[in-house]
Amino acid sequence: MARKDTKLDHLAQVRLFRACSNKELTTIGRASDEVRVPAGKILTEEGQPGHEFYLVLEGTAAVSRKKKKVATVGPGQYFGEMALLDRGPRSATVTAETPMTLLVLGQREFSGVLDEVPGIAHKLLATMAERLREADTKAVH
Repeated sequence: MARKDTKLDHLAQVRLFRACSNKELTTIGRASDEVRVPAGKILTEEGQPGHEFYLVLEGTAAVSRKKKKVATVGPGQYFGEMALLDRGPRSATVTAETPMTLLVLGQREFSGVLDEVPGIAHKLLATMAERLREADTKAVH
């Protein structure tokens, strides 16, 4: 099915999942739900706990911090990946600007993927360490 291939292609572009094999991406894809939302739908709210990761398949959303738009996300882009690892507060509010199709992966489902394929956890830790190292470098400069 064409959509499934697109889903895996999009998942492969997510930094958190880029080291995963096709089989691992398929497992992540199976744990995800494809969801359609109308324009105006608030997907995440700044300061509220996060429980899901979102991958945009179709449509666009506005990213706002302190009620000021700071970015737009569209097809192939994603947000909420930190929510897969903890339930910390969202760093931004994300609101659908157009009708959207999203791939949504919940924290509980993601934990099930890690239980099913423990090797993914090691890849994710390496990716998170790389990301933390980059953030440290930016903070110093």
